[in-house]
Amino acid sequence: MILYAGNILSKYGYTPTFIELLTPKLAESFEVKPVSEYKNQVLRMIDMIWSLLKNRNKIKLVLIDSYSMRAFWYTYILSKMSFYLKIPYVPVLRGGGYSDRLKKSSGHCRFIFSNSYKNISPSLFLKSIFEKNGYEVDYIPNFIPIENYRFKKRNSVKAKLLWVRSFDKTYNPLLAVEILYRLKSKYPDAELCMIGPDKDGTLREVIEKSRELNVNGSLILTGRLSKKEWLKLSEDYDIFINTTDFDNHPVSVIEAMALGIPVVTTNVGGIPFLITDRIDGLLVPPGDAVVFTETIEKLISDSELAGRLSENSRKKSEEFDWENIREKWISLIDPVLKN
Repeated sequence: MILYAGNILSKYGYTPTFIELLTPKLAESFEVKPVSEYKNQVLRMIDMIWSLLKNRNKIKLVLIDSYSMRAFWYTYILSKMSFYLKIPYVPVLRGGGYSDRLKKSSGHCRFIFSNSYKNISPSLFLKSIFEKNGYEVDYIPNFIPIENYRFKKRNSVKAKLLWVRSFDKTYNPLLAVEILYRLKSKYPDAELCMIGPDKDGTLREVIEKSRELNVNGSLILTGRLSKKEWLKLSEDYDIFINTTDFDNHPVSVIEAMALGIPVVTTNVGGIPFLITDRIDGLLVPPGDAVVFTETIEKLISDSELAGRLSENSRKKSEEFDWENIREKWISLIDPVLKN
C-alpha cells in the first residue's frame, strides 16, 4: 500500500490539488490510500498521523505533498514518523517559498530531505534550488491528460482575457483587474473572465476594485467551475494571463498552452523553466500592470506572434501528457513495493 498525504479539499469549493489528480492515476497500478479530507488543519494532521499508524504494517511507501508554508510541518512530522517506523517516504515538493524555508528551517529540512527515499520536484526551478542547497532531487513534472484539451489555434487575438486560479493574494488577481482597466482605454470591448474559488477573501477586493475602476461591466466572475465547464468556456477567449507573484509549475498555465491560448505570465519562480519567452509564451515582471498591458497590446497587434505562440505552446504542453509522465512514477514506486 502507498499512503499519500496531502490536502484533499475540493469538496469545500477549493481548486483540486495535486493529490486529487495523481491518486486516481496511481490507483490504476497500485493500492493507494489518500489522506486527508478534513478542512481543519489540526484535524487533517491528526488524520494523517492516525492513517500512518493504523496502516503501518501494510504501508510500503509514504508520499507527502510537501508545501513550504504552514503545511511544511505536515511533511516534517510525517517524515519523522516514517523514518522511525522504517517506511520509505517521498516528499513531493509543492511550495514556491522553499528558498526561504530551506534557510529558516535548515535543521528540519536536513532531516526531511536527507533521510527520504527520494525527493521529487514538479519543476526544474525547485530542483535547482534544492540542489544548490546540497539535496538530491528527481524531476517529475505536473501532468494533464492531453486528449481532454481541444486545440484551437489562435492566428490572431482580441482583448478577451482568461484568468484561472484560486482568488488568493499570492496570485495577485487585483493586477488582472488593473490590466483590464488599462486595456479598455485602447480596446473598449476588452473583457476579462476570472475562473476560480475564493480562498482568502481576495474575491471581494477584486469586485470592489472593478467597481472603483468602472470595469465591472467587462468582468465575468464564474466562481469555481468543473474542468469540463471551464474548458468549454475557454473557447471564447484569446489570451491567458497569469498574474501571480510566486509560482512553481502551474497546471493552469499548462492547460492554457494545451488549448492553444497564448499565455502572458509573470516570470516568477519556475515559470521561466516552463515557458520560453516569445517562443511558447510571453514573460513579464511581476506586479507591473503597465508592462503587462503593453505586452498584451503587442500580442494583439502581431498576428504572426499570436499564431506562433499558440502552435508552439500546444507542442510544449504535449510533453506533460500523463502517458509521458506515467513511467516516471512507475519507475519510482516499483522498486520500493517489490522489496
